[in-house]
Order: sequence, then C-alpha cells, then structure tokens
Amino acid sequence: MKARILVLGANGYVGRRVVAALAGTDWAEPVATSRRSGSGVRQVDAADAASLGAALADIDGLVNCVAGAPATIVANARALRAALEARTAPVPVVHFSSMAVYGAAVGRIDEQAALDAASPYGLAKKEAEQLLAPLPAVTRLRPGCIYGAGSPQWSIRIADLLRAQRLGDLGAAGDGCSNLVHIDDVVHAALAALRTPEAGGHAYNLAMANAPRWNEYFVAYARALGATPVQRIGARRLKLETRVLAPALKLAEIAARKVGVRNLPPPLPPSLAHLWQQDIRLDSRRAEQTFGLAWTPWQAALQTEAKHANPRLA
Repeated sequence: MKARILVLGANGYVGRRVVAALAGTDWAEPVATSRRSGSGVRQVDAADAASLGAALADIDGLVNCVAGAPATIVANARALRAALEARTAPVPVVHFSSMAVYGAAVGRIDEQAALDAASPYGLAKKEAEQLLAPLPAVTRLRPGCIYGAGSPQWSIRIADLLRAQRLGDLGAAGDGCSNLVHIDDVVHAALAALRTPEAGGHAYNLAMANAPRWNEYFVAYARALGATPVQRIGARRLKLETRVLAPALKLAEIAARKVGVRNLPPPLPPSLAHLWQQDIRLDSRRAEQTFGLAWTPWQAALQTEAKHANPRLA
C-alpha cells in the first residue's frame, strides 16, 4: 500500500512539483491541499489547527510548502504544531524554511549558524522554524534561490529582466554568491527526507556546491537567452531601478492585479540588490550526505530553461 503524503500549499510552485514527483513514485500517493478546493485538490485551511488535524487523520507523511505573507507563514506553523502534537502517533514532516533565516550573515554558513533574520519574510520563517523545531519528526529544509523549470522568481523574472536589458553584469554589485538550487534537487531532498527518519529534528541547507556568483549567472543566462550584448549595469542605474522605478512598478502591479491585468514589467526591489551583493555561501554538505544529493549542473540547466522561455532557441 502506498503512503499517503499530505502536501500543504500544493498550488504553489514548489508544491506543484512535490505533488508531481510523489505521484511518479511507486511508494507514495500525494494528497494535494489548498485553501480552495479544486480538481484533485482537497480544501484545507493550513492556518487552522482543527482543519489540519482533520486532514492529518488518514495520512502517513506531510510536506509543508505553505508560502505567502509573513502572518500566513507564522499562523501555518502555529496551527501545524498544534495539529501534530494532538496526534497519538508521529508522522514524518518536511517543512520548507528559507536561507532568509540567516539574515545579513556573510561567509560560509552551516546549519549551526545563528538565525539572524531581519526582513519580515525572514523573521516569519525564523519564527516558523522555532515553533516546529521541538518536534522530532519535522525536517526543516532551508533552500537558497530555487531556479529552473519555470521558477517564477529566479528563472522567469530574471529572464524578463535580462531580455529588457534591465539586468546584466552588475560589477561589484553582483559579486555575491547566488546560492542557487535547482527545483529538481529541492524536490529530491523533500522526498528523501520523508523516507529518512533520522533527518527529523534537524535543519538542512539546500544550495549547490560551488554556486556561481550572481554576475556569472546573469551573463550566462543572458547569452543562453540570446539577450546580447549583455548590459553592464552601473551603480547609478541600479539605484534608479531599485529606489525610483521599483516602488512605482510595485504600485502598478498591485493596481493591475485588481483588474486582472498581467505581464507588467517586474519591479527590482532594494532587497534584491542587497542579496546580489551579500557574500553568503550556504554549506549544504549535511544535505548532500543525508539525502544523497548530486547537484544539477547549473550551466546545462540554464540552456534547458532558456529553450523553455524562448521556443525559438529549441
């Protein structure tokens, strides 16, 4: 009999990939959930302990992919802890956190580093981890920047910015380590964690070994997309993008969403500019050893993603 694995946040980018991967195994049956019911999706309020408790009644494991606003992240963790503590028998749980819990840390960072989050998102992820860490069956994954296979943040958005020549070689402003991790490797780790009881109670960084610096990634991606010549983005132009254009584009995006308008130019907020300079390098050796990870080669993955983003290159 296959293990029934509850996937919270199954309509999100990572959640959809986890559901598909579970469905392709010979040992698991995914139970996809969301706040709204739909075809093949069970309605579960991931921020309500009673709703989660009812959903947990007939499952053998859980992957928590809930994302969204900081308040949603914390409410979900609080409800999940209450629901899990109410169970008579533990089940393996994989909880997605983020490298954002390390805040502005620099250098090589392993899982023993202090959680020094500063942004609202990072603080919410930190609080969620602190709520769930005491539960011995919960494995906490801390991915870096998830790219590949249509990633909205680190593939699609970056491709749009490169094509528009709003992004390119940033000079010193792009010398930070990218901490990229391919979505396939993230999903592999999540599924492996479900089947590795000793992983419970621990946190694991997820970022490829020898991840490129952001400039290297941007230039290689631009060339794969045919977005050449690659632009050199100076400090003055980057400041204009992040300090002047970004707030205006964000307001336009919010207004457009209310009337159903899509495909506006993506904003480039100051938080991204800070990240691209931050020289933090996640140490993921614990995840490599525990889950048997072999990182997807990023340059080959870029070629595949470029063809997906631009069918003319296929």
